[in-house]
Amino acid sequence: MKKLLTSILVLILSSSAYGALKEKVFVVERESNSLAIIEDGLTKSHMKDMHNMNHGVVKFDGKDGYLISRDGFVVKFDPISQKKLAEYKTSKSAIGFVIGKDYVAVANYDDKSVDILSRDLKPIQKIKTGSKNVGIKIYNDMLIFAQMDSDKVSVYKKSGKDSKIKFELQKEFSVGKMPFDAMIQGKTYIVGFFLSKAFGVIDLDTMKYSQIKVTAEGNKPVLKVPHFGFWSLSDDKTFIPAVGDNRVLVYDKKFNFTKSIKVQGLPVFTSLSPDNKFIAVTFSGKDFPTIQVIDTNSLKIVKTFTFKGKVLHVRWSKQYPDLYVSVNSTNTIVVVDTRDWAIQREIFQVEKPSGIFIFEYEDKK
Repeated sequence: MKKLLTSILVLILSSSAYGALKEKVFVVERESNSLAIIEDGLTKSHMKDMHNMNHGVVKFDGKDGYLISRDGFVVKFDPISQKKLAEYKTSKSAIGFVIGKDYVAVANYDDKSVDILSRDLKPIQKIKTGSKNVGIKIYNDMLIFAQMDSDKVSVYKKSGKDSKIKFELQKEFSVGKMPFDAMIQGKTYIVGFFLSKAFGVIDLDTMKYSQIKVTAEGNKPVLKVPHFGFWSLSDDKTFIPAVGDNRVLVYDKKFNFTKSIKVQGLPVFTSLSPDNKFIAVTFSGKDFPTIQVIDTNSLKIVKTFTFKGKVLHVRWSKQYPDLYVSVNSTNTIVVVDTRDWAIQREIFQVEKPSGIFIFEYEDKK
């Protein structure tokens, strides 16, 4: 009881100190086709029948929530009422999506297409590519995505609005072998490959393409550039988990190698704190239950946590001094207080949690 009261008091003080916005935490329950909703440190409810949530992804735009399921459904929901508003099945397997001002675009694996939907998930256009599609991003009035099977990056330009939207091919680039993920920084689209020892860079203003080779200590090539969702980019550094080595690689903004940080195991995921001061690193294999926290200034490990089960995801709060940790095999979300790196509380009634997604809203009560 004393521990619970202390946690509640910490939550109240944190809320007061960190601003008027509140957070609602949506956690993918990957085995039960559902989302768990956490508010004020407790699991308050569950959104059921959200389709196959193995690798389900949730995004928010304004007051709208969207998710894609592994089996190709896109779902729109109200994050406040937690009501499902619409759904549409684009394919047998969807891999990524983006939210535009007046559309939603979905990259599909299975039927080798990209779907353009209205914000209410009405079909507008299907772009058939003949390839599995990944790395979908938006830049101004352009839609950019990579084609895994044909080693291309396609840039489509949008015309019209609302129900009269149309995307037309503007340019295609032949890139490295088997592009598999991408990220966008300002005007720069960066794509990684499964089978090329480099990554590709497109300047979306000039439409020029180049390749950058990533090297480590001794000018050795990085044999495989990992999934970009695993990278962390601060104001002056880029942190990349090494593939097959117990190190996090540090580069400057031009991808010149700076240092490698030795970590406990084989790193999978790095997550940068909102203030850019720390990254949390998760691991695979025997170190699945561990996360380590690295100071981005000193590049030293400041804290190691080992939990009672596999850690599948972490998420930093923007409103509170909290780091949420998804411990899948113990059915818990663990909350770490980042002011003293102490475990603040455990949140139960979450079934096989994986991805953690945070919706921020103004509490008008």
